[in-house]
Amino acid sequence: MRRRLEQIEIPGERDASERAWRVVRSAFAEYEPRPPARRSIGLAAGTAAAAVVALVVVAVSPAGPALVRTVRNAVGSEHAERALVALPSSGRLLVDSGAGSWIVNADGSKRLLGRYASSSWSPHGLFEIVAHGHELAAVDPKGSVRWSIEREGAVRDPRWSPDGYRVAYQAGSSLRVVAGDGTGDRLLAANVAAVSPEWQPGSAHALAYVTRTGAVRIVNTDTGASVAYWRGRNRPLRLVWSADGKLLLSLGHRTIDVRTSGLARVESLLLRDTTIVAAAWAPQGDRYALIGYQPAHDRSIAVIRPLHGAPRNVFVGTGRIDGVNWSPNARWLLLAWRTADQWVFARTSGARRIHAVASISSQFHSRAFPRLAGWCC
Repeated sequence: MRRRLEQIEIPGERDASERAWRVVRSAFAEYEPRPPARRSIGLAAGTAAAAVVALVVVAVSPAGPALVRTVRNAVGSEHAERALVALPSSGRLLVDSGAGSWIVNADGSKRLLGRYASSSWSPHGLFEIVAHGHELAAVDPKGSVRWSIEREGAVRDPRWSPDGYRVAYQAGSSLRVVAGDGTGDRLLAANVAAVSPEWQPGSAHALAYVTRTGAVRIVNTDTGASVAYWRGRNRPLRLVWSADGKLLLSLGHRTIDVRTSGLARVESLLLRDTTIVAAAWAPQGDRYALIGYQPAHDRSIAVIRPLHGAPRNVFVGTGRIDGVNWSPNARWLLLAWRTADQWVFARTSGARRIHAVASISSQFHSRAFPRLAGWCC
């Protein structure tokens, strides 16, 4: 009787088997042989295996989105620490969660600054500039407010200049600048794009921003004079300066443009099957970390790209990785892996090493996955 039952073909079984085989065959074809991994990088190997298992399960099962969520929640968690007990490097993290803005110290201790929506560091991490609703405020590391102003329109994306004497921010669709002590607030540009303005390091208050029409403009905020202007075919979604202020990354949906401080072209890339999510320059040198999402495979890839040399794959994870920060000594990348509700710390050079921390949302008392706002000093 059992043999007869085993010979009965379940409806859809053949199609499911063929889908599973195509997925496994494709995954095997992409596999590159590597030397045996050390125990310390078990998460990377476990993640790759879990991703293949997840694809196979989804291919053969009709359970739909509920099963997909279950598989994604399981990816990587086996190797992750249950609590953030310490950072792998010196410095402090600034994190924005549903509960507000937090400072995370090197020993893992956390302090809630207040119920703010966005934040960023002052030079050397002495203060933080925060925004919530119509309010812009400067607070110290204990959360005490040093000054505060209110403006029409939602205040967002505050950025402190490298010398600490200026703060740029957006209020509604306008771009404004205020002195570091909260005085002299004024309009810099009206009707700009909803892209964070970015100060040029080492400059005399030069600020890069994206205009309403999608052009990149660099302006001296003290004189109002235009320093440089560039308009490409692709609308920039984020601007990122190198640590020395000599290079500017302009990131589009699938495009990467590297420009000089005068906005002359250095390098342009088009990623046809990858959506660009985030990027960050290393604290030293001419390399940057890039996070890309591949919808066809539902996976995110973290890559370090030098301007001269081959890129280095650092981590691959199922689902979405939303953010990336370099440690101050440039030895680690922090990847915000939203799908797994984890932070992944990955070594940037030498032997591959991965350290992951689970349950990030609950550790910051947030329903939404927290956002990285900077690893400082």
